[in-house]
Amino acid sequence: MHLIKDALDFGPWLDAAAGSSVGAGTLPRQENQDNFLLIDASGHAVCLSQQAPVHCQVPGWPAGHVRAAVLDGMGGHGHGREAAEAAVQGLLSIPACHDTASLACHLDQLHARLQAGFADAAPAQARAPGTTLTLLEIPPGQAPLLYHVGDTRLYELRDGMAAILTVDHVPATAYAMRGGLDEARWRASVHGEHHPQISQAFILGNAMGDTLQLDKPLLALDNGNLPSFLAHLGDRRVLEVQAGAYYVLASDGFWACDHPLASTARWPDLCAGKTAAQAVTAIFDDFLAHPPEGLHSDNITMLVLRFNS
Repeated sequence: MHLIKDALDFGPWLDAAAGSSVGAGTLPRQENQDNFLLIDASGHAVCLSQQAPVHCQVPGWPAGHVRAAVLDGMGGHGHGREAAEAAVQGLLSIPACHDTASLACHLDQLHARLQAGFADAAPAQARAPGTTLTLLEIPPGQAPLLYHVGDTRLYELRDGMAAILTVDHVPATAYAMRGGLDEARWRASVHGEHHPQISQAFILGNAMGDTLQLDKPLLALDNGNLPSFLAHLGDRRVLEVQAGAYYVLASDGFWACDHPLASTARWPDLCAGKTAAQAVTAIFDDFLAHPPEGLHSDNITMLVLRFNS
């Protein structure tokens, strides 16, 4: 497991750390197709390249600004790792953003550029690559901005509870958007079971519409198209964060098991009273030493952030 905590400075108001691993299980993956990005308050960045951590300095990065993202390359498609790496490199070139509109504009443009680039380079019969992307943009002294595509998740760990702050872009969500699933059945399908199928991914495009056919652009889910019970969890929004709570960005390998809610419910106790790096280590050590029942082997990547004020 790669633990990223040293050589990064997030200032006095934020503690953050990252971890990534090929995963656990009886047949662990041979390749880590996940990725992540951390840009600290001085513009020092770290991500994965060829499955190993690399560091660089982002030129002109404004002091105090932070960017954090988790990406899960689509293992069932070709070049999942390459798609996640390409997206991370693109994120390094996007300037610091201070509002959700500009952040979404830059990221949607990056999606289109990478989609066209992979299409030009691939044989006509090749399956299109894609990656999830769950990103927090944190201007100094301001609330974090969220941009979310896919089925990676953002969790808030507070008061002994693990609350999910994002909506999975999966077939059950598409059905719920058309009125085909109520809240109870949606939650049972998305949070109570493991389904590897995804309906939207960065670079790939979306199949969230009425036809369920893949379309090139990304579809932002918000209170205009989500059912009422999910309308507060839009993909591109300003987050209200609580001092002392843990905010966890994680890939779906952590809950690819028979009882997903039971697996993630362990996190608040594992993190309690710890630094971000200690929290990452505790969750990884627990998961790798005691894999959940019925685990479907997958890569696992996690960023933990804790706001001090």
